[in-house]
Amino acid sequence: MIAVLLLAIGLAMDAFAAAVARGAARIGWRDGLLLALAFGLFQGAMPLIGVGFGDLFAGVIDRIDHWLAFTLLGYIGVQMIREGLDAAEPTLARLSLRAIVVTAVATSVDAAVAGLTLDLFDVPLPTSLLTIGLVTFALSLVGVAIGARIGTRFGKRAEIGGGAILILLGTRILFDHLGLL
Repeated sequence: MIAVLLLAIGLAMDAFAAAVARGAARIGWRDGLLLALAFGLFQGAMPLIGVGFGDLFAGVIDRIDHWLAFTLLGYIGVQMIREGLDAAEPTLARLSLRAIVVTAVATSVDAAVAGLTLDLFDVPLPTSLLTIGLVTFALSLVGVAIGARIGTRFGKRAEIGGGAILILLGTRILFDHLGLL
């Protein structure tokens, strides 16, 4: 079970970083909760792709997951930077359902590949998936709270920084998978 918990924490780090960035954009508590819930659900469910398709699609998923994460996180990051550069005073932002889902998918594609390894652990699959989802949910809530505190202090600069973090996160995922890091 400790190995599954460590895997869950490792998988949740991208979601945590994205939650900090989104929290810095001054989203409301409702959107923060929805974001954390979406992150937890997607992170907990994506390993089923790896389990379900096994070795058949592992190579395909592994070849595109980093490009998908890079593209989606880059797009979201650019949108956040644009919003941060807007001259209007920072107000409480609202996230669209689309933005929440796109961010959740972008931060959880690596979990599909991780699903290939779940049968190596001596833990029932539902327990592994629940652990991954709950850890991601909890760390994402913490990330949103940290980001909100930063956003309250630094306003638009925090939103620009949050967008830059998402772009850097996507770039790190891409470079890591290409062996450049």
